[in-house]
Amino acid sequence: MTGFARAAGTLPDGAPFVWELRSVNGRGLDVRLRLPAGFEMLDQPLREAAGQVLRRGNVSATLTVKRETRTAPRLSPDPEAIENALRLALDLAARIPGAPPPRAEALLALPGVLRAEPPEPDEAAEEAARAAVIAGFGEALDGLAAMRREEGRRLSAILAALLDEIASLTDQAQAEAAAQPAAIRARIEASLAALLSGDARVPEERLAAEVALLAGRADVREELDRLSAHVSAARELIRSGEPVGRRLEFLTQEFAREANTLGAKSASLGLTRLALDLKAAVERLREQAANVE
Repeated sequence: MTGFARAAGTLPDGAPFVWELRSVNGRGLDVRLRLPAGFEMLDQPLREAAGQVLRRGNVSATLTVKRETRTAPRLSPDPEAIENALRLALDLAARIPGAPPPRAEALLALPGVLRAEPPEPDEAAEEAARAAVIAGFGEALDGLAAMRREEGRRLSAILAALLDEIASLTDQAQAEAAAQPAAIRARIEASLAALLSGDARVPEERLAAEVALLAGRADVREELDRLSAHVSAARELIRSGEPVGRRLEFLTQEFAREANTLGAKSASLGLTRLALDLKAAVERLREQAANVE
Protein backbone atom coordinates (compact mmCIF):
# COMPACT_ATOMS: atom_id res chain seq x y z
CA MET A 1 0.00 0.00 0.00
CA THR A 2 1.20 3.47 -0.79
CA GLY A 3 1.54 6.39 1.59
CA PHE A 4 3.68 9.28 2.80
CA ALA A 5 4.16 10.89 6.21
CA ARG A 6 6.41 13.54 7.69
CA ALA A 7 7.19 14.42 11.30
CA ALA A 8 9.49 17.15 12.64
CA GLY A 9 11.01 17.68 16.07
CA THR A 10 13.90 19.17 18.00
CA LEU A 11 16.72 17.41 19.78
CA PRO A 12 17.60 18.41 23.36
CA ASP A 13 20.57 20.43 22.07
CA GLY A 14 18.22 22.47 19.87
CA ALA A 15 19.04 20.77 16.57
CA PRO A 16 15.92 20.27 14.41
CA PHE A 17 15.23 16.89 12.82
CA VAL A 18 12.76 15.59 10.23
CA TRP A 19 11.43 12.10 9.55
CA GLU A 20 10.08 11.27 6.08
CA LEU A 21 8.38 7.91 5.50
CA ARG A 22 7.24 6.57 2.14
CA SER A 23 5.67 3.23 1.30
CA VAL A 24 4.82 1.43 -1.93
CA ASN A 25 3.33 -1.98 -2.62
CA GLY A 26 5.29 -5.05 -1.64
CA ARG A 27 4.57 -8.74 -1.06
CA GLY A 28 6.03 -8.54 2.45
CA LEU A 29 7.36 -5.81 4.76
CA ASP A 30 10.71 -4.34 3.75
CA VAL A 31 11.88 -1.35 5.83
CA ARG A 32 14.87 0.66 4.63
CA LEU A 33 16.28 3.19 7.08
CA ARG A 34 18.61 6.10 6.35
CA LEU A 35 20.11 7.35 9.59
CA PRO A 36 22.79 10.03 10.12
CA ALA A 37 25.98 9.35 12.05
CA GLY A 38 25.38 8.77 15.72
CA PHE A 39 21.96 7.18 15.34
CA GLU A 40 22.95 3.84 13.80
CA MET A 41 22.10 1.92 16.97
CA LEU A 42 18.43 2.80 16.47
CA ASP A 43 18.17 0.64 13.35
CA GLN A 44 16.78 -2.48 15.01
CA PRO A 45 14.37 -0.74 17.45
CA LEU A 46 12.92 1.31 14.59
CA ARG A 47 12.43 -1.78 12.44
CA GLU A 48 10.62 -3.50 15.29
CA ALA A 49 8.39 -0.45 15.78
CA ALA A 50 7.49 -0.47 12.07
CA GLY A 51 6.73 -4.19 12.19
CA GLN A 52 4.21 -3.65 14.99
CA VAL A 53 2.19 -1.21 12.85
CA LEU A 54 2.71 -2.38 9.25
CA ARG A 55 2.41 -5.82 7.65
CA ARG A 56 3.20 -5.27 3.96
CA GLY A 57 4.92 -2.77 1.73
CA ASN A 58 8.36 -1.43 0.82
CA VAL A 59 8.91 1.36 3.33
CA SER A 60 11.74 3.90 3.17
CA ALA A 61 12.39 6.05 6.26
CA THR A 62 14.86 8.95 6.19
CA LEU A 63 16.03 10.92 9.23
CA THR A 64 17.57 14.34 8.64
CA VAL A 65 19.25 16.22 11.50
CA LYS A 66 20.40 19.82 10.96
CA ARG A 67 23.19 20.90 13.28
CA GLU A 68 24.28 24.43 12.35
CA THR A 69 27.07 24.75 14.94
CA ARG A 70 29.60 22.21 16.01
CA THR A 71 31.48 22.13 19.30
CA ALA A 72 35.16 22.88 18.74
CA PRO A 73 37.33 19.88 19.59
CA ARG A 74 39.46 20.06 22.73
CA LEU A 75 43.19 20.35 21.97
CA SER A 76 45.68 18.37 24.04
CA PRO A 77 49.50 18.73 23.77
CA ASP A 78 51.69 15.77 23.00
CA PRO A 79 54.61 16.08 25.52
CA GLU A 80 56.95 13.89 23.53
CA ALA A 81 56.29 15.77 20.29
CA ILE A 82 56.82 19.12 22.07
CA GLU A 83 60.14 17.96 23.54
CA ASN A 84 61.37 16.77 20.14
CA ALA A 85 60.29 20.00 18.43
CA LEU A 86 61.87 22.17 21.16
CA ARG A 87 65.16 20.27 21.05
CA LEU A 88 65.38 20.60 17.29
CA ALA A 89 64.48 24.31 17.44
CA LEU A 90 67.13 25.01 20.11
CA ASP A 91 69.79 23.08 18.20
CA LEU A 92 68.97 25.03 15.06
CA ALA A 93 68.98 28.39 16.92
CA ALA A 94 72.39 27.57 18.43
CA ARG A 95 73.86 27.07 14.97
CA ILE A 96 72.59 30.40 13.66
CA PRO A 97 74.43 33.43 15.13
CA GLY A 98 71.99 35.98 16.54
CA ALA A 99 68.97 33.77 16.02
CA PRO A 100 66.15 34.41 18.53
CA PRO A 101 65.05 31.55 20.77
CA PRO A 102 62.08 29.49 19.53
CA ARG A 103 58.66 30.92 20.34
CA ALA A 104 55.98 28.83 22.00
CA GLU A 105 53.23 29.65 19.47
CA ALA A 106 55.51 28.59 16.64
CA LEU A 107 56.17 25.26 18.31
CA LEU A 108 52.48 24.68 18.99
CA ALA A 109 51.66 25.33 15.31
CA LEU A 110 53.84 22.43 14.21
CA PRO A 111 51.95 19.34 12.98
CA GLY A 112 51.51 16.66 15.63
CA VAL A 113 52.29 18.86 18.64
CA LEU A 114 48.60 19.36 19.47
CA ARG A 115 46.02 16.59 19.21
CA ALA A 116 42.28 17.08 18.85
CA GLU A 117 40.42 14.99 21.38
CA PRO A 118 36.73 14.16 20.97
CA PRO A 119 34.46 15.64 23.61
CA GLU A 120 33.55 13.46 26.52
CA PRO A 121 30.39 11.52 25.71
CA ASP A 122 27.27 12.68 27.52
CA GLU A 123 25.22 9.51 27.85
CA ALA A 124 22.21 11.33 29.26
CA ALA A 125 22.13 13.79 26.36
CA GLU A 126 22.59 11.03 23.78
CA GLU A 127 19.80 8.96 25.34
CA ALA A 128 17.49 11.99 25.29
CA ALA A 129 18.33 12.59 21.62
CA ARG A 130 17.57 8.97 20.73
CA ALA A 131 14.28 9.14 22.64
CA ALA A 132 13.27 12.27 20.72
CA VAL A 133 14.09 10.62 17.40
CA ILE A 134 12.15 7.47 18.28
CA ALA A 135 9.13 9.56 19.31
CA GLY A 136 9.30 11.42 16.00
CA PHE A 137 9.46 8.13 14.13
CA GLY A 138 6.38 6.91 15.97
CA GLU A 139 4.50 10.08 15.00
CA ALA A 140 5.45 9.67 11.33
CA LEU A 141 4.58 5.97 11.47
CA ASP A 142 1.11 6.77 12.81
CA GLY A 143 0.62 9.26 9.98
CA LEU A 144 1.68 6.72 7.40
CA ALA A 145 -0.64 4.09 8.86
CA ALA A 146 -3.55 6.55 8.81
CA MET A 147 -2.96 7.32 5.13
CA ARG A 148 -2.79 3.62 4.32
CA ARG A 149 -6.04 2.99 6.22
CA GLU A 150 -7.74 5.67 4.15
CA GLU A 151 -6.47 3.99 1.00
CA GLY A 152 -7.76 0.69 2.38
CA ARG A 153 -11.26 2.12 2.76
CA ARG A 154 -11.26 3.17 -0.88
CA LEU A 155 -9.94 -0.22 -1.94
CA SER A 156 -12.66 -1.95 0.06
CA ALA A 157 -15.34 -0.36 -2.11
CA ILE A 158 -13.47 -1.31 -5.30
CA LEU A 159 -13.02 -4.92 -4.15
CA ALA A 160 -16.68 -5.18 -3.16
CA ALA A 161 -17.75 -4.01 -6.63
CA LEU A 162 -15.45 -6.54 -8.31
CA LEU A 163 -16.76 -9.36 -6.14
CA ASP A 164 -20.33 -8.35 -7.01
CA GLU A 165 -19.39 -8.52 -10.69
CA ILE A 166 -17.84 -11.98 -10.28
CA ALA A 167 -20.90 -13.18 -8.36
CA SER A 168 -23.21 -11.88 -11.11
CA LEU A 169 -21.17 -13.56 -13.84
CA THR A 170 -21.20 -16.80 -11.84
CA ASP A 171 -25.00 -16.68 -11.60
CA GLN A 172 -25.25 -16.09 -15.36
CA ALA A 173 -22.87 -18.98 -15.98
CA GLN A 174 -25.03 -21.27 -13.84
CA ALA A 175 -28.08 -20.42 -15.95
CA GLU A 176 -26.11 -20.95 -19.16
CA ALA A 177 -24.65 -24.23 -17.91
CA ALA A 178 -28.11 -25.62 -17.16
CA ALA A 179 -28.87 -25.57 -20.88
CA GLN A 180 -25.67 -27.37 -21.89
CA PRO A 181 -27.08 -30.97 -22.00
CA ALA A 182 -29.87 -29.90 -24.38
CA ALA A 183 -27.37 -27.99 -26.51
CA ILE A 184 -25.08 -31.03 -26.65
CA ARG A 185 -27.97 -33.31 -27.69
CA ALA A 186 -29.07 -30.88 -30.43
CA ARG A 187 -25.53 -30.67 -31.75
CA ILE A 188 -25.13 -34.47 -31.82
CA GLU A 189 -28.47 -34.92 -33.57
CA ALA A 190 -27.56 -32.31 -36.16
CA SER A 191 -24.22 -33.99 -36.80
CA LEU A 192 -25.81 -37.42 -37.13
CA ALA A 193 -28.47 -36.09 -39.48
CA ALA A 194 -25.77 -34.78 -41.74
CA LEU A 195 -23.92 -38.11 -41.69
CA LEU A 196 -26.83 -40.53 -41.97
CA SER A 197 -29.02 -40.79 -45.05
CA GLY A 198 -32.57 -41.98 -45.57
CA ASP A 199 -34.43 -43.41 -42.65
CA ALA A 200 -31.39 -44.69 -40.78
CA ARG A 201 -31.63 -43.64 -37.15
CA VAL A 202 -29.46 -44.07 -34.07
CA PRO A 203 -31.17 -45.91 -31.23
CA GLU A 204 -32.50 -43.52 -28.59
CA GLU A 205 -30.67 -45.27 -25.79
CA ARG A 206 -27.34 -44.97 -27.66
CA LEU A 207 -27.98 -41.31 -28.31
CA ALA A 208 -28.88 -40.75 -24.65
CA ALA A 209 -25.69 -42.50 -23.54
CA GLU A 210 -23.50 -40.30 -25.78
CA VAL A 211 -25.26 -37.16 -24.58
CA ALA A 212 -24.80 -38.21 -20.95
CA LEU A 213 -21.10 -38.91 -21.53
CA LEU A 214 -20.42 -35.54 -23.15
CA ALA A 215 -22.58 -33.70 -20.65
CA GLY A 216 -20.64 -35.27 -17.79
CA ARG A 217 -17.38 -34.04 -19.28
CA ALA A 218 -18.87 -30.58 -19.69
CA ASP A 219 -20.36 -30.45 -16.18
CA VAL A 220 -19.22 -27.18 -14.60
CA ARG A 221 -21.36 -27.23 -11.47
CA GLU A 222 -18.35 -27.93 -9.24
CA GLU A 223 -16.39 -24.97 -10.68
CA LEU A 224 -19.39 -22.66 -10.28
CA ASP A 225 -19.95 -23.80 -6.69
CA ARG A 226 -16.31 -23.10 -5.90
CA LEU A 227 -16.50 -19.65 -7.48
CA SER A 228 -19.50 -18.82 -5.30
CA ALA A 229 -17.66 -20.12 -2.22
CA HIS A 230 -14.59 -18.03 -3.09
CA VAL A 231 -16.74 -14.91 -3.40
CA SER A 232 -18.16 -15.53 0.08
CA ALA A 233 -14.68 -16.16 1.50
CA ALA A 234 -13.29 -12.97 -0.06
CA ARG A 235 -16.14 -10.89 1.34
CA GLU A 236 -15.55 -12.38 4.78
CA LEU A 237 -11.86 -11.49 4.60
CA ILE A 238 -12.64 -7.89 3.70
CA ARG A 239 -15.16 -7.57 6.53
CA SER A 240 -12.67 -8.94 9.08
CA GLY A 241 -10.76 -5.64 9.21
CA GLU A 242 -7.46 -7.51 9.60
CA PRO A 243 -4.38 -7.48 7.32
CA VAL A 244 -5.61 -9.94 4.66
CA GLY A 245 -3.64 -8.93 1.58
CA ARG A 246 -1.61 -12.14 1.28
CA ARG A 247 -4.65 -14.37 1.82
CA LEU A 248 -6.70 -12.35 -0.64
CA GLU A 249 -3.98 -12.68 -3.27
CA PHE A 250 -3.91 -16.44 -2.73
CA LEU A 251 -7.68 -16.54 -3.09
CA THR A 252 -7.49 -14.74 -6.45
CA GLN A 253 -5.33 -17.61 -7.70
CA GLU A 254 -8.17 -19.99 -6.84
CA PHE A 255 -10.62 -17.70 -8.64
CA ALA A 256 -8.43 -17.79 -11.75
CA ARG A 257 -8.10 -21.59 -11.63
CA GLU A 258 -11.88 -22.11 -11.56
CA ALA A 259 -12.48 -19.53 -14.31
CA ASN A 260 -9.90 -21.25 -16.54
CA THR A 261 -11.47 -24.68 -15.96
CA LEU A 262 -14.92 -23.24 -16.67
CA GLY A 263 -13.72 -21.97 -20.03
CA ALA A 264 -12.05 -25.28 -20.87
CA LYS A 265 -15.23 -27.26 -20.14
CA SER A 266 -17.57 -24.87 -21.91
CA ALA A 267 -19.82 -26.48 -24.53
CA SER A 268 -21.53 -23.27 -25.65
CA LEU A 269 -20.48 -19.92 -27.00
CA GLY A 270 -22.44 -18.12 -24.30
CA LEU A 271 -20.64 -19.93 -21.48
CA THR A 272 -17.27 -19.32 -23.14
CA ARG A 273 -17.96 -15.59 -23.24
CA LEU A 274 -18.95 -15.61 -19.58
CA ALA A 275 -15.75 -17.49 -18.70
CA LEU A 276 -13.70 -14.82 -20.50
CA ASP A 277 -15.53 -12.06 -18.63
CA LEU A 278 -14.84 -13.90 -15.38
CA LYS A 279 -11.14 -14.11 -16.18
CA ALA A 280 -11.01 -10.37 -16.84
CA ALA A 281 -12.81 -9.57 -13.58
CA VAL A 282 -10.56 -11.92 -11.61
CA GLU A 283 -7.47 -10.28 -13.09
CA ARG A 284 -8.70 -6.86 -11.97
CA LEU A 285 -9.36 -8.33 -8.54
CA ARG A 286 -5.81 -9.71 -8.41
CA GLU A 287 -4.33 -6.31 -9.31
CA GLN A 288 -6.28 -4.60 -6.54
CA ALA A 289 -5.48 -7.33 -4.00
CA ALA A 290 -1.78 -6.48 -4.44
CA ASN A 291 -2.57 -3.08 -2.89
CA VAL A 292 -4.16 -4.51 0.24
CA GLU A 293 -2.25 -4.82 3.49
